[in-house]
Amino acid sequence: MNLPAFKGLFFSRPLHLFCRFFLGGLFIYAGIIKIIDPAGMSAAIDSYGLVPRFFHYPLALTLPWVELVAGVFLVAGLRTRSSALMLSLLLSVFMLAIIVNILRGHDHACGCFSSSTAIVNGGWLLIRDFLFLLPGLVLIFFNQRR
Repeated sequence: MNLPAFKGLFFSRPLHLFCRFFLGGLFIYAGIIKIIDPAGMSAAIDSYGLVPRFFHYPLALTLPWVELVAGVFLVAGLRTRSSALMLSLLLSVFMLAIIVNILRGHDHACGCFSSSTAIVNGGWLLIRDFLFLLPGLVLIFFNQRR
């Protein structure tokens, strides 16, 4: 595959639609799950051990709404680059939190798609979140409407 054709792939409308619906749908689902159970989300935030306890519940109440609204905007095609940037920044922060816990030697409850307190291996979470980040990067850097 030559370079122009490869570059054209990243600017293709079908790829952008897939990225919008995949990333947006993912965060709509994750946001709804967390909105339904703010106490579970607060416990998941606590399991990371990175923010003071008095921030857990406010974060548990606001982060899911940010995820939901940005996801809806992305699926609807509204403010696509801004929404992809917001979700990519959130994913980057989550990945940084996972890295910190890996360096500490801690596995923890993710809280990503459920309020389960099941311990998850941080390495797998990091790989998964990196794969989730790729559609956002495509939408940010290869958007035809600049």
